[in-house]
Amino acid sequence: MEPLKNSTCRKNQYQKISYDLKLSIIAEITNGQISVNHAAGKYQISRASISYWLKKLSSFEQTKKAMSLKDEIKKLKEEIERLEFIKDFQQDVIADFENITGQELAKKYLPGTLVKEIEAKKKDLLKQNGSTNVSGSQSKPSTSEPNQKKSNRNKRK
Repeated sequence: MEPLKNSTCRKNQYQKISYDLKLSIIAEITNGQISVNHAAGKYQISRASISYWLKKLSSFEQTKKAMSLKDEIKKLKEEIERLEFIKDFQQDVIADFENITGQELAKKYLPGTLVKEIEAKKKDLLKQNGSTNVSGSQSKPSTSEPNQKKSNRNKRK
């Protein structure tokens, strides 16, 4: 009998798969272009490895998309707040201009909904500051109503 040769058992060398290739393989499988078995044969990768990538990387992609959606919603809300601030500021400027000059620009150049909002702002400004006439001087709000009530009380006694 011949002596056994010392043959070394070599472990199979596995090829390192890049992250981009993994993602493209997963994309092909999830889009239904190829099956896991076909991908394993095409790329010389075990089905177990592909299944592992599917489990890990597809959940990673889903959480990444969910996070990006949350970030996008947050950015859009901030943009809405910024634009609302600008709109309010512009309406205040138009209301002040119309109060000071007496010209009705909003009715001529703006849509009806904005005209209503500006009219409401003008009323609020008049309540807060008293009415302003064309010359720029302010007249105080009327205080005759409280005095009339007091005088009516005195007459009853």
